[in-house]
Amino acid sequence: MRLIKLWIAAIMLVGSSIAGAADGVAILNAQCSDCHNLTGPAPATLQELWSRKGPDLFYAGNKYKAAWLEAWLQKPVRIRPAGMFFADHVKPGADGDEIDAATLTAHPALFAPESNAVTAALMALKGNPDLITGGAYTQGNLSLSSGEMLFDKFKGCLACHEIEPGYGGLSGPEVFTAAQRLQEDWLVSFLRNPHAWDPMVFMPNKHLNDADIRKIIDYFRLLSEEVAQ
Repeated sequence: MRLIKLWIAAIMLVGSSIAGAADGVAILNAQCSDCHNLTGPAPATLQELWSRKGPDLFYAGNKYKAAWLEAWLQKPVRIRPAGMFFADHVKPGADGDEIDAATLTAHPALFAPESNAVTAALMALKGNPDLITGGAYTQGNLSLSSGEMLFDKFKGCLACHEIEPGYGGLSGPEVFTAAQRLQEDWLVSFLRNPHAWDPMVFMPNKHLNDADIRKIIDYFRLLSEEVAQ
């Protein structure tokens, strides 16, 4: 009798998991598809790029960390200070262009069960698997000062990305949370060739070698640890 009960409980658990994933797909299609590309491919023309309202999600399962996704969907905060396409959200200011917050729209928040289901559905989206090499990233040792010098002075990335709240460029996504939200093997692939993932992305291909890619990801990890303190 005990074995039968355990068997029934296991079936119910699997069924609940499948239902949750299905609900997540339904939520994505009903609430997210207007702003996010769930099926691919990435924009191939400037017109398609300019019409993009949110990041492509058809490879979310290869890009994001599930724990971060689930938490963020419940309490979303802006990762790109100037929005997805910064030219639409700036205005003249006393010291040059500044963000026009009135033009930015807050991302809707989900309740925990919805967030769990949507995360499961997103993690199943594995577009461009040929660009991912499992185990491509191996952690090294790097100091914050060395990482900043590589990231800014050598590669010029600070012009577009914040390395801490309020310090850095505003047109690209912040990088002080990158280690929390992005899978390391995806970062290796993206930093090696951004345009393989997003042909029209504004980020230039810096033709980084493997050692520099590892150091930049190590730097993201250190930034994440520092901000979390």
